[in-house]
Amino acid sequence: MTTLSVVIVSWNVRDLLRRCLESVTRSAQESDLSCQVIVVDSASSDGSQAMVRESFPGVELVACESNIGFVKGNNVGVSRSGGRYILLLNPDTEVLGDALAQMVSYMDAHPDVGALGPRLLDAQGQIQSSRRRFPTVATALVESTMFQPCFEDSSLLRRYHCLDRSPDEEQEVDWVVGACLLLRRETWEAVGPLDENIFMYSEELDWCRRARSRGWKVVYLPAARIVHYEAQSSNQVSGPRHIYFQTSKVYYFRKHHGAFVGETLRVFLLGTYVLQLGLEAGKWLVGHKRALRSERIRAYVGVLRSGLRPRV
Repeated sequence: MTTLSVVIVSWNVRDLLRRCLESVTRSAQESDLSCQVIVVDSASSDGSQAMVRESFPGVELVACESNIGFVKGNNVGVSRSGGRYILLLNPDTEVLGDALAQMVSYMDAHPDVGALGPRLLDAQGQIQSSRRRFPTVATALVESTMFQPCFEDSSLLRRYHCLDRSPDEEQEVDWVVGACLLLRRETWEAVGPLDENIFMYSEELDWCRRARSRGWKVVYLPAARIVHYEAQSSNQVSGPRHIYFQTSKVYYFRKHHGAFVGETLRVFLLGTYVLQLGLEAGKWLVGHKRALRSERIRAYVGVLRSGLRPRV
């Protein structure tokens, strides 16, 4: 059996995807690691599919006819994989050194660990926050909302981001950011696939919660390092990004905390977008950066029209 299957879901990030595939190939070869690579491309229009075919003939390409979403794309990729371990890897990442072998070796030595995340670095080499505790309802009312700047150094967000523990310390956590997520196949088969009621965002949170409820550990391994250029696909569509992110948050809380909490959060979040819409409209009226204000107004109107209603 192949040791590692790498699944990359891509949409219109050809150059970053090329760099990602080069780094995966280099890391696997330098460590003599048996590695299968699967790219699931969601109907990119930037030549990504042709690039993969021409430059990486050993990569299995799944060329979708439409954008099937990040979550479904990963499930499709995993269904075609055969490795003992499965690495869900964003296309806007770059594997450094022998990170792949380090992660696999750790999992081999710790059979009770079902999922593992490496240290994530930004383009300047600075640590990206990737360790998390499970969010509380209070966290949901603050994190990634207009109120977050007021709580940046609060105990609420510090606890959520595990800032009470050193990022240089190997540690068990509740969940890790899914830009690079190594999964044990046995765990995947026990827990099941990513929840396809989520288009993107919060899918790794939900999956890690399900894994931990079955007794599997989730670990942050800082010795393994991955550069993450972050949100390069979703930044192309800022309005839908807001909708996907907040709708996924509502779905997660409804699923794990009940319908009342989910609905209360949905109404609260819509209220924050009403406030933001009013602020942006006021700035537009006084002539302050009107192009930017117009873009934000369109995005916030789109959020309000969506109602932030999950698929189920």
